[in-house]
Amino acid sequence: MIHTEVLLLGGGLAGLTAAIHLSKMGLQVTVLEKHSYPKHKVCGEYISNEVLGYLKWLDLNLESLHPTKISKLQFSTSNGTAIDCVLPMGGFGISRYALDEYLYQQAKTNGCSIVLATVDRVAFKDDTFTVTTTDNAIYEAGIVIGAYGKRSNIDVQLQRKFTQKKSDWLAVKAHYEGDFPNDLVGLHNFKGGYCGISKVEGDKINVCYLADYETFKGFKNIEAYQEQVVSQNPHLKPIFENWKLLFDKPISISQISFDQKQAVENHILMIGDTAGLIHPLCGNGMAMAIHSAKLVSELVQKYSLGGIQSRKELEEKYQQLWDLNFSSRLRFGRLISKILQMPIVTAIAFRALLFAPFLLPKIISKTHGKALL
Repeated sequence: MIHTEVLLLGGGLAGLTAAIHLSKMGLQVTVLEKHSYPKHKVCGEYISNEVLGYLKWLDLNLESLHPTKISKLQFSTSNGTAIDCVLPMGGFGISRYALDEYLYQQAKTNGCSIVLATVDRVAFKDDTFTVTTTDNAIYEAGIVIGAYGKRSNIDVQLQRKFTQKKSDWLAVKAHYEGDFPNDLVGLHNFKGGYCGISKVEGDKINVCYLADYETFKGFKNIEAYQEQVVSQNPHLKPIFENWKLLFDKPISISQISFDQKQAVENHILMIGDTAGLIHPLCGNGMAMAIHSAKLVSELVQKYSLGGIQSRKELEEKYQQLWDLNFSSRLRFGRLISKILQMPIVTAIAFRALLFAPFLLPKIISKTHGKALL
């Protein structure tokens, strides 16, 4: 039996950020992560500048990774009609390959124990968690934080509602070499989905798109789908015809659910995508993951010091803070996605934006938060 004060299930962006925060506060932290570092992940790889103050407080120097500075957005419909605007807060582009490795090293430097293991079972009894891994290691902790991403066998064990129905979405991501501005993020629609394009460190271009499974299933492979569906948007066509693919092949993930989730399940405090997934077209999932790590860490610290008197109070406060900071963003993201799946409504909305382009930054602001201090 291995004892720890805080056990994080998952060592991605949210999990590692929380581990760094909690260890900075002097808590004993263990992270269970099933994949070794560094690793590529399906992700838009754009972070809003709203988190810069918090990252500085954590003593994280992301400038050392040479991220791109992004200040502009180009948005287009499936026929290629485009609107350009300045991003209200701006952001930066950094690959998960570089960022997660950096956070992993920082967490280790802070004294966190990071174990490569797959979680098999999570039990809660007598105010204590017992977590068993597939290699039969057993961990005991007073606090467990779920940071394992979009979907896991843990979700099935917990009988979370979104696991009980099939999701219609899959995502595909790859890095390319090509001609694309450093300061721009592109969001381009195609029939059945939308694609984000932006540069990350090392002059690499991240291309990540979300596809409706109904439009995808009629094709033999990703390449055929990209050629015959995604490329119908003229902004996306040059990618697959002229740019150099830097991966052996694109990576993908299926069964992506944007349904509402609870931030607390069976006393586990959920953060990042585990607590709620915003549509990629909103471009703010990474900042939300970092923000949620901040929220949970501050509450866990108060709980450990006696400022929060009970587990019930801890859980209620965290659910309230999650809802306050993210619920409206997630709802707005779902609304935008539904609109983009209705071509006639999209065309009407886009014509309105052409006459009033100042509305686009206001729409973007609905999916972003205030700067974190």
